[in-house]
This record gives sequence, C-alpha cells and structure tokens, in this order.
Amino acid sequence: MCGIFGIIFKTSQPDLGKILTAAGERLTYRGYDSVGLATFEGDAVEIRKDVGQIEEVARKLKFEEMSGFKGIVQLRWATFGSPRRENAQPHFDCQQRLIGAHNGNIVNTSQLIKSLSRQGHHFMGENDGEVCVHAVEEAYKTTADLGLAIEQANRLLQGDYALCMTEKGSPVMYAVKKYSSLYLGVGENFICCSSDLPSILPLTRKIVTIKDGEYVEFKADDYKIKNLLTGQEIAREPYKSHLDIEQARKGSYPHFMLKEIYEQPEKSKALIDFLRQKENIQPVSCQLKKTSRLFLIGSGSSYHACVFGAFLLNSLARVETVPVIAGAFNEFYRHLDTNKDAFILVSQSGETKDVINVLNHLEKLETQNIVGLVNVLGSSLQLRVKNFLPLLTNLEISVPATKTFLNETIAFLLLANDLAREKGIEVPLASQDINLLPELIAKTLDQSLNLIRRLAARLKGQKHLYYLGYGPSYPVCLEGALKLKEVTYLPCEAIYSSEFKHGPLATISRGDWVILFSTSQDAAMSISHMNEVTCRGGRVALIAPENEALKLNASFIIPLPTDNYYLSPILGAVTAQLLAYELSQKLNLDPDKPRNISKTLTVD
Repeated sequence: MCGIFGIIFKTSQPDLGKILTAAGERLTYRGYDSVGLATFEGDAVEIRKDVGQIEEVARKLKFEEMSGFKGIVQLRWATFGSPRRENAQPHFDCQQRLIGAHNGNIVNTSQLIKSLSRQGHHFMGENDGEVCVHAVEEAYKTTADLGLAIEQANRLLQGDYALCMTEKGSPVMYAVKKYSSLYLGVGENFICCSSDLPSILPLTRKIVTIKDGEYVEFKADDYKIKNLLTGQEIAREPYKSHLDIEQARKGSYPHFMLKEIYEQPEKSKALIDFLRQKENIQPVSCQLKKTSRLFLIGSGSSYHACVFGAFLLNSLARVETVPVIAGAFNEFYRHLDTNKDAFILVSQSGETKDVINVLNHLEKLETQNIVGLVNVLGSSLQLRVKNFLPLLTNLEISVPATKTFLNETIAFLLLANDLAREKGIEVPLASQDINLLPELIAKTLDQSLNLIRRLAARLKGQKHLYYLGYGPSYPVCLEGALKLKEVTYLPCEAIYSSEFKHGPLATISRGDWVILFSTSQDAAMSISHMNEVTCRGGRVALIAPENEALKLNASFIIPLPTDNYYLSPILGAVTAQLLAYELSQKLNLDPDKPRNISKTLTVD
C-alpha cells in the first residue's frame, strides 16, 4: 500500500514533472486517496499535492510543468490520518530542508507525534510519513549526516516501511527498506528508487535488489547499500530485469481487470509449461515429500487459493494439509513442532505484511521446511525462502487479483500431482487433462460472456448475495464473493453449501438470488442445497458442468466446458471473476481501483 518513486539526475530535466507523473501513474494500484510531487532545482524545492487520483491532481496542479534535477512522487492509501491535503505526501521537516515520503505503517505514530511535538516539532497533519521526516530531522540535529540520522530514526520508528528522503540542494537521495517493498534502478545519467518495478522498467532494466533492513544512498551515477542497524556497506551489483512492461498497458481493454482476466489462458499455459519440467518443480516436491503435515498460508485471494490447494494436496497427494489465514497463523498455531511440519507461504507481491509476519516467526524458530509461492521475483518472500514456485503471470495492475489467483490454484494442482508421483501414489488426474486447461479457460470466457451479462443484469438490484459451494467448489465461492465485494461493493457472503441451512437460510426472501457452484460429482448434494433456497421462493444461479439433474433444479445456468472434478472449479473461478467485472459495469464502477483497498498490503 502507498507507492513512492524517487529519481536523481546529473543535470536539470525540464520534463522531470512528466517523468514523475508517468512513474506515479504506474503505481496507482498502490494508492489513490491522494498524491504529491516534489521537485528540486538548485537550492529550491517545490511540493504540489492534493486529495484525489493522480490523473486529476496532476492536471489540476500542473505536475508536468515542474522541472529539476531530482524529484519524489507518492501515491497514498490512507492509514494514519484521513485523506486530506495536509496528510498527502511528500512532507517537509520543520525547517523545510528535508523532504521525504514513505509507504508502510508506523504503528507508534500517535506516540511519536506527541513526543516530537514536545521537542518543538510542528506537524501539519497526522500522517505517519510526516512522522518519518520529523524523526529523521530530530536525529539530524546531532548527527549532521543524513544517513546516520536515518539509522537513528529507524530505532524510533516501530513498524514496517519504505522511505525515500533527500535534502534540498544535495546531490544525494536515500531510500530505506524495512519489510516493505523497494527497488533501485540504475540508468544512463540517473538512478531511481520505487516501491515496485512497473515505475522503473520503462526507464531502465538494470535493477538492484534492496533487502530488508537495508538502505541505499544514491547519486545520479553511484549508489551505496548499507545495513540499517550497523551502517556497514554492502556490495551488490545490478541485474537485468526481463519483466514485460507491455503488461502494464491496457491496450484495447477498458480496464486492467478485464485485460488480466483474458490473459489467463496464456499465463496458465506459461506456468503449466514451466512446472511440467521436472527440474522446476521437483526441488519443492522433494522438500515436501517426507512431511506429515503441511500448512498453506496466505491472505485474501491467496488464502482462497490455499483452501483449494489444501483440497488438492489432501485428495491427490494424501498429505494432511491445513489452510490458514496468514494474519491468524501466529495466534492459532503457537506451539507447533516446526521441524515436523512444512509451510507454503503464498503471496502475489511477496511483500504481504501478514505473510511476512509468519515468515519472520518461522525464521525465529529456525524452521527449515518453508516454501514460497510468489509472483514478484526479487521480493522479500522469494529472496528469503530456500525454494519457491513462481506464478509467471507477469505484472498484475488491477487491484483485484485474477490471473495471480488462478495461477496459484494451478501451481497447487501441479504440485499435488507431482508430489503424489514422488510418493508412488496413482494420480487420477492425467497430464493431458492439465495441459488442456488453458484451452478450457479460453472456452469458458468465450462461451459464458453473454450468459454472465444476462445474469449481471438480474443481479443489479440485489442488496446482498450468497455464494454457495460444496467440496472443491467452496474455495471458488470464497474467491468469487471477494471479487464481487471488491468491485461492486455489494455485501456477498461465501458459505459451504451444507452450512446454509444452519442459520443463513433464514435471511432468504422471495426473489432473492443465490449463486451456487458445483461439480458433476457433487450433484446430489448441490441439488439438495439448491432446493432449500428455491422452495422458499429464492432463485439459484448455477455455475457447473453440463448435468441434466443439476439443470432441472436451477433458476439460471452458466455451463462449464468440462466435468473434470479437479478442473471444473478452476473454470468456475474464471466465471466468477467475469461476473464480478460485468456487474461492476452495470453499476458504473471502476473495478481497477476499488475504494478503501490497495494492491500490495504492507501493514498489519
């Protein structure tokens, strides 16, 4: 959450404002409550900022007219302090000499505002980014060295954050990484830092990995990485990134969400082709082969993929597998024997704070058997685990997860299959079936679109919805309901279908819609659960493979093009994504930027 980008050139750039605005636009999925831009020309500094999305604020405040030899842009997702101009970043210190912006969460913000105010600091708002700047300013009074001041201030700042900071007139910029994402880009006659790669890659492919607990001091042509606690210098060379920046452009699609839904056949094929190579999946299978119990840990969509993964690993590989919400793991599983268990940590960004908290906890226990499932290579999670499986979806810009969720489920499918083979278990799912999945996804999108639009029109007036599913369809309900809530703001609850009669059925009134996902193999259960709704005047939209018995009991049907027990739920998830998108369009909402949420959540 929040996005920062800082850049420093050897000479003044008349188009610096345009460069910073473009970089900020590529970070909009990180925050869109407010935006600010600071430029530096000689000893002068100018900050322009306001509440709103970057396009409107940039136009109103004429960002593209700004120039200078260095600059910072920040997009905010509000945590401390409401969305208002005083809380927008970047921030000045009291003397208007230091300027900084951050992402992350300083949990002792209120205490620091109180203590620093007693020391004479004046705060314009209540934002934790402003606290970072004043904490550094206080240390700078005694160190007279901005790097040392950053090290000292870090001891006061409780929480996880990335910080970009500089002094007016200085040819040096600083960037801090403390359990929040940060990258460095080395270009011709400039160096830049950013929360994420999409804002760097159009400028340079030479990337320097910054690890947790480090900060970097950089000029236009040189950089030094230092340990945040000791100040010790760390040597690290750039690498060349091969991420496809074209993925960050919408092309002919009206929204990134729709584009990313339709990229799923291609991205699923890339992952299947990659993990079909034994050398790419076998290290993980061998690491997990002897475990007696496996924990799958994630947040949001990644947790829902974990629920599906637990079903697959229990069913196919016969491993006791427990899906756990990342934010609950440290509380509910305090006394594990971590030498006997294995753990798969799942995070699209590789920076999700709840997941990193679990990783920190497991590392303190000297846990050996940790695997990552991650999309962003070079992220904290990927760098800190022994083995990982990449999702290979390239960049995902829309805030709601689509192609990353789908590839998480496919990665679990392939892992369960390979782990079963490693254990000598006969696998009911043939490789040729899995190889057909990309084609089936494309077929689902093509065949279901008109039906989904008709269903979306019928759902437009609903005040609440339920998604029901049995067996492997349940995690699809979890994800489908989340997508609907994210992009339509419609209250929607996912419930294991056999649980609906244990209370929630009381809320059904005549004409209410319920969405039910089913496999052909679970038809008997699904028919029973559908009729609990329809006999009370409710209506059921069924998303399932072609099945005459199911069809006779539904009010509306969206058929899936396979009745394979393990594959049809994945196609159901694709249908749920498209339904959420189409309903958001009926309601005239922007699905790429849902209110109140961010793409990469780096706070507790």
